[in-house]
Amino acid sequence: MLPQGKKLSVGAMRARRYVPSCPFCRIAAHEEPAALVYEDDAFVAFMDKNPVSEGHVLVAPKDHYEAIFDMPLELAGKLFELAARIARAVWAALKPDGLNLLQNNGPAAWQSIPHVHVHVIPRRYGDAISVRWPAKHGEPEELMAIAEEIKKALEGCV
Repeated sequence: MLPQGKKLSVGAMRARRYVPSCPFCRIAAHEEPAALVYEDDAFVAFMDKNPVSEGHVLVAPKDHYEAIFDMPLELAGKLFELAARIARAVWAALKPDGLNLLQNNGPAAWQSIPHVHVHVIPRRYGDAISVRWPAKHGEPEELMAIAEEIKKALEGCV
């Protein structure tokens, strides 16, 4: 683990998937300040600079991946394991009424920083945060057809 304020060497940055224009890569390399919650060789968790609630934490891999489907599956699993640990810590420390875990991929899904990250968002009744979508009834035949398409695609996803 790197001490707060210590930057990665140029050689270490080249060995990583590092994008100089990415704010999360710069945070992971200690080139940009952040209120760190957790750090290890592969991940960093830090307070969101524009929180939607008190205790809003971002959990991200140090290596640059734009979307979850760009990451190796093992690393994606570890990302969500760490996000669950951070969520438990936020729950214990802040005692919110609820908690959202959000992971967005692409601008249409509200991803504003193209570096994979999971939002850990403590919720309070009346906080006015909206994470709602217009759910529609799915016809069983249509759901079965879509499920079959996804099953076929799943065979090729490694």
